[in-house]
Amino acid sequence: QVQLVESGGDSVQPGGSLRLSCVGSSDIVNSDDMGWYRQAPGKAPGTQRELVAVMQSGGMRIYAGTVKGRFTISRDFAKNAVYLEMSSLKVEDTAVYYCKAGDHWGQGTQVTVSS
Repeated sequence: QVQLVESGGDSVQPGGSLRLSCVGSSDIVNSDDMGWYRQAPGKAPGTQRELVAVMQSGGMRIYAGTVKGRFTISRDFAKNAVYLEMSSLKVEDTAVYYCKAGDHWGQGTQVTVSS
């Protein structure tokens, strides 16, 4: 069974930085896209998670317009891992961040940005 374990969520002030990590089990193949999605607080149940950044198996990176220039996604194929470097964080970046590999989801890690 595929497992994804996220870490790195925390509470920071606006303008701060965080690095999220997601390590997958050996079942994840390098051909899978890996990426990060988020769900902000107060969203109605069933609301689709927002794409933050995805790194495709071929190396192409896709970013949401709201994070482009501030967030950087990277992968370590040998470790089945994906990372998200977040800088210049804003209050509106507050959300639970989920790692996704193929069709599999992690449990989420909380990022809170407040003064």
